[in-house]
Amino acid sequence: MRSAVQHPPHFPADQVAGLAAAVRGPVLLPGQDGYAEEGAGFNTLLEHRPALVVGATGAADVAAAVRFAARHGLPVAVQATGHGAARAADGAVLVSTRRMTGLRIDPDRGTARLAAGVLWEQVIHEAAPHGLAPLNGSSPLVGAVSYALGGGLAVMARTFGYAADHIRSLDLVTADGALRQVDAEREPELFWGLCGGKGNFGIVTSMEIGLMPVRRLYGGALTFDGAMAPAVLRAWLEWTAQVPQEMSSSLALVRFPDDPALPAEVRGRFVTQVRIAFTGAATVGAQLVMPLRELGPRVLDTVREMPYAEVASIHGDPTEPYTYHERTTMLGELDRAAAGRILEVAGPGSGCSLGLVELRHLGGALRRPVRHPNAVGNRDARYCLLTVAPGGPRPAGQGPDDLLLDRLAPWATGGKYLNFLDSSAGDEHVRAAYTPEAYARLAALKAQYDPGNTFRVNHNIAPAALPSGVSA
Repeated sequence: MRSAVQHPPHFPADQVAGLAAAVRGPVLLPGQDGYAEEGAGFNTLLEHRPALVVGATGAADVAAAVRFAARHGLPVAVQATGHGAARAADGAVLVSTRRMTGLRIDPDRGTARLAAGVLWEQVIHEAAPHGLAPLNGSSPLVGAVSYALGGGLAVMARTFGYAADHIRSLDLVTADGALRQVDAEREPELFWGLCGGKGNFGIVTSMEIGLMPVRRLYGGALTFDGAMAPAVLRAWLEWTAQVPQEMSSSLALVRFPDDPALPAEVRGRFVTQVRIAFTGAATVGAQLVMPLRELGPRVLDTVREMPYAEVASIHGDPTEPYTYHERTTMLGELDRAAAGRILEVAGPGSGCSLGLVELRHLGGALRRPVRHPNAVGNRDARYCLLTVAPGGPRPAGQGPDDLLLDRLAPWATGGKYLNFLDSSAGDEHVRAAYTPEAYARLAALKAQYDPGNTFRVNHNIAPAALPSGVSA
């Protein structure tokens, strides 16, 4: 998606040279080799045209980039993988953190200290030999820091809560270029806001998180023919009302492309999937899953006991960059009428063009009070709805994803999940990720730590002194 063309400012050669001398990573201007590649992200919906790119190698590079942007009155954008790009970084100083891959596991404390560019797959790999696992999401290719700062709806969410609930400490470069160490004892209010407020208060250069004592899962996907969607959806909704918090699951209506890389059983086919992640004993997991297996024949059944290192196989998220739109809403209790609305829009015979319609079961530990409260909102929701529509520009009028959200309005809580908001999300959607009290508190924090709204190339929380949506 192209935004309105903004001509990048002209920087005197000596100033660019000064920045380049101050950082270890590359400093790239439009037209230079590597400029476009440095700004490319997983979701190709956005094409960034920053005024300048800094390929940061550490906190000192990040701080130098932020100070350079401040001297020139430019906004600062940050990107690791580009899975959740919220705004085009046109005219900004873009800090690429993909070179910041330092990672240390402390098995005695059950923690991981990771740098800003670390992907979840790295943490999974390094933690596994110690019988530990992080609270990663469905795709291990996502950057760990931005995911956790946005809440982090983990594969094991009902057992352990949000990833943000297990952040121990953060190193942060704020808008003044200062490097701060932030935790619940040092700057507790800022720590509260960072855990859920995503990138609104600075650039997190490293993060310490708690790891979970999980070596194996009983998990995978039950894949039914798409025609079974009515029976499977209704049975799954009844089933989720009874399962223990050790069982996390989702129900997905998937229209697979005709891609040779996909298994032959699902290639080019509409299917109904139940994705399973059970943290208890495999024998208990098999008993819990049995009522779903008894619904009928499966196209594929990959639910089994597995090493946690194989967690990516549960959802089978795409691994190559592509263009997609996301929509999301939080939902309360769902009944047969709600199931009917979903099936009308996205079920068999609907002609729906959405690649994915997924309901994630919430509750359990997601509703439990956390040791150090944070800004993550909507903890009372029972389900989270995610839709993914592949393709380029949005169609004129109401798309099937918007129609589905409208049809489910009677069951919606009014909340949103921040990490599932794409670049079309407005200020009202960002506000809906929080309680009104939490949003006001975040806006006050923003006014304290970023009064000029330097970090606004994101799902922005405007400083309290500015009207919502107005940039400095």
